[in-house]
Amino acid sequence: MRKLGYIMVKRNFRSPRCRGEIDLIGWEGDVLCFIEVKTRTSRDGKPIAEVAREYLRRLPPSCQWRLDIVSVYYDSLTPRPQMEVFRNASLAGRI
Repeated sequence: MRKLGYIMVKRNFRSPRCRGEIDLIGWEGDVLCFIEVKTRTSRDGKPIAEVAREYLRRLPPSCQWRLDIVSVYYDSLTPRPQMEVFRNASLAGRI
């Protein structure tokens, strides 16, 4: 993610107030990005809205933010995993 220009500020953020975890939190320019990392063979996602909301309570209300999903794919044909970044993914339950 750093190679893509993100400045990482948190890993594995958990809130004592709600269940769940955000894998990575980082800045891309002036936008705070909540990043879900999935290692998989299928293309599913999981909601992180509640935990992101908890993190945003610490920041000014004017903070711009978005959700990015990083999928790491393994298959038997390639020796190295492939990574795909989905910027500005949609949240089913809005924050």
